[in-house]
Amino acid sequence: MFEAPARVAMKCEQCQLDLGTHERGGRLGGLLTAIVAIVLMVIALGVEYAFRPPIALQAAFWAPVTMGVVIYALRLFKTALLYASYEEREETSE
Repeated sequence: MFEAPARVAMKCEQCQLDLGTHERGGRLGGLLTAIVAIVLMVIALGVEYAFRPPIALQAAFWAPVTMGVVIYALRLFKTALLYASYEEREETSE
């Protein structure tokens, strides 16, 4: 369903469903990314004030965590949007 970490494929490789007609949500994806980033910054600040780890350790930890969480959130969000869009089109075509 995905051809890149957070980009929806134009066509499903297994069932050949045209996903390009259902894909949408670019602006909402940006908003989701901003919200995830804010939440992670608040958590990082909490860790900073509670434990005072070295900056190199924080950079080594938070960079991959941020990338992983954002990619996972975008994939989950886009999958939900695709599902809702597909269901909506199926209901209107009946």
